Amino acid sequence: MNLHHLLNARRAAGKPVRVALIGAGKFGSMFLSQVPHTPGLEVPVIVDLDPERAREACRTVGWDAERIAATTFTADSAEATSGNIEVIVEATGNPAVGIKHARAAIAAKKHIVMVNVEADVLAGPLLADEARKAQVVYSLAYGDQPALTAEMVDWARATGFRVVAAGKGTKYLPAYHDVTPAGVWGHYGLSATEAQSAGMNPQMFNSFLDGTKSAIEMAAIANATGLDVPTGGLLFPPCGVDDLPHVMRPREAGGVLERSGVVEVVSSLERDGRPVFRDLRWGVYVVLEAPNDYAADCFRQYGLKTDASGRYAAMYKPYHLIGLELNISILSAALRGEPTGQPHGFRGDVASVAKRDLRAGEMLDGEGGYMVWGKLMPAAASLKAGALPIGLAHRVKLKNDIAHGAIVRWGDVEIDANNETVKTRRAMEATFGG
Repeated sequence: MNLHHLLNARRAAGKPVRVALIGAGKFGSMFLSQVPHTPGLEVPVIVDLDPERAREACRTVGWDAERIAATTFTADSAEATSGNIEVIVEATGNPAVGIKHARAAIAAKKHIVMVNVEADVLAGPLLADEARKAQVVYSLAYGDQPALTAEMVDWARATGFRVVAAGKGTKYLPAYHDVTPAGVWGHYGLSATEAQSAGMNPQMFNSFLDGTKSAIEMAAIANATGLDVPTGGLLFPPCGVDDLPHVMRPREAGGVLERSGVVEVVSSLERDGRPVFRDLRWGVYVVLEAPNDYAADCFRQYGLKTDASGRYAAMYKPYHLIGLELNISILSAALRGEPTGQPHGFRGDVASVAKRDLRAGEMLDGEGGYMVWGKLMPAAASLKAGALPIGLAHRVKLKNDIAHGAIVRWGDVEIDANNETVKTRRAMEATFGG
């Protein structure tokens, strides 16, 4: 609650917080729209595969000609670690590229804000450990649901509550796991032409629909907070905000959870497709348990929605503003030396699961594609099964046939053991897999 004051002090001292952005897509553009309205924050370098597209993005979000002229637009990521840049924002969404950029930032003694949650889930525990040893900050991105959920978990624990469940809401039906980019727009109420004219990427949007993105985000939360991952994967129970304390409690107490202290995603749709009343599709939540009768009485006295016992209650945030809120992570890293969530262990992993019968010789097309979706698994179970992480299921050839609904394993694909991303992942498993 002191970030704005600290930023003003830096501004008054003539030492603005200087940021390099890598990836000027939707998340990056939302962040850039706030920069002119945040005195003391500067973005002198923007890295993108298409520098002119990045320049146009700045025009679109309201940057004036003077600010654009003073900014370096480049495709060379080395520019991000040069000069007096203090914080690097990695917003590419590509796990291999994200790992490379994070390590370059850490080597250059720059703080790294990881919008790229795909890279975080693939190797984040190792990257965060490397950053801590280098005495720089590795942080999840505020505005994205993992960091917002981690914040709520921290609040609950710091105030003395036991966290029963934490996570987010999404639009989910079981059939969505098999949806491909060819059929995704009907589920968003758009035509393919409308989506194309808006510049929307069907594979990226499909990763939100088919459950992959939810799995990735819950793995990130588990790794950052130490919460457990459901043994059989996410349940996606239909649940509105008023029912969170009733539904999101252990089965032994009448809820749907196998135990207390887990991550979970709630659906905004009933299983028959009807909308859930007062859904949490865009938000995050934490369910907490009163540690004693007095606290439970306070829940009632101050109007908290609880279950019938009065001991389980929920706090939630109905919306997340994505890149519009990213300044919180940047300023927390630069001014406080603190992350807005970071992995401290390897508790959750995301395995590749076949969307249809797959044949040897086919090439996997990654997250949100036509062939696999990402399923959340406990990390120990994923390692025991030899599951192929979803972050490595792109442009790799199958050696074996895989049945619809089966997990794709490392041994089922042709993997280059000398690939840097593969080596980093294997190093992370060796370091944190125990």
